[in-house]
Amino acid sequence: MQKYKFNDLVAIMRKLREPNGCPWDREQTHQSLKTFLIEECYELLSAIDTEDMEKVKEELGDLFLQIVFHSRIAEERGAFNIEDVIDAICRKLIRRHPHVFEGKNVKNSDEVKENWKRIKEEEGKGKVSIIDDLPKGFPSLLRAYFITELVSRVGFDWEKAEDIIEKLHEEISELREAIDKKDRKRIEKETGDLLLTIVNIARFLEINPEDALRQAIERFICRFRYIEDQLRRNHRDIKETPPDELNLLWEDAKHKES
Repeated sequence: MQKYKFNDLVAIMRKLREPNGCPWDREQTHQSLKTFLIEECYELLSAIDTEDMEKVKEELGDLFLQIVFHSRIAEERGAFNIEDVIDAICRKLIRRHPHVFEGKNVKNSDEVKENWKRIKEEEGKGKVSIIDDLPKGFPSLLRAYFITELVSRVGFDWEKAEDIIEKLHEEISELREAIDKKDRKRIEKETGDLLLTIVNIARFLEINPEDALRQAIERFICRFRYIEDQLRRNHRDIKETPPDELNLLWEDAKHKES
């Protein structure tokens, strides 16, 4: 069975956008597709977490479709086409890998990352702020991660993880104080400071907080479903189950998980 190729996908998308194509596809814009782009990214991440390669393949295709879709819309507007997108990323990869394409020597992957950061900084010369490249559309958790990563490049960073953890305790104390005073605005402010500090700890320890939180959510879902399943088997209503018993089931779910 002959497989479809890249040019086939581009041709299919072109046909879908033609006057006699699909009404829904023809109505879409860069703005209307933003939600779908984000959804496809997270569905791919979920597939990767489960290590289901068939699902990973499917979700990569869905994400790839979004790239082709946006490129076709841009081409219709005379901005750029998919070939321009490919050309731009190829040039960027070659430019940022001089140790591969220009014969420059590097000792290890850490030096590769340092070179990558330096080249990015050179590309961004002339900008008012080093954080100008930070996308405003990022989810807040990722935005927090990348902004702390950006400022760390110019030395605005902690010396060791213990210092940030000490800051974490300080933020918890300030949140407790705000709660005691029932100051709603300050509670919100201190909660935000606490979250940002936790993100900073994760970044400093080279842990992506988005991945860590996503995995924690999945663990929570599995444990909660276990509680529901155990109660259902015993014909019991979760709303009428004492908190102590729910906690015991939660701990049982954690034990089985390990």
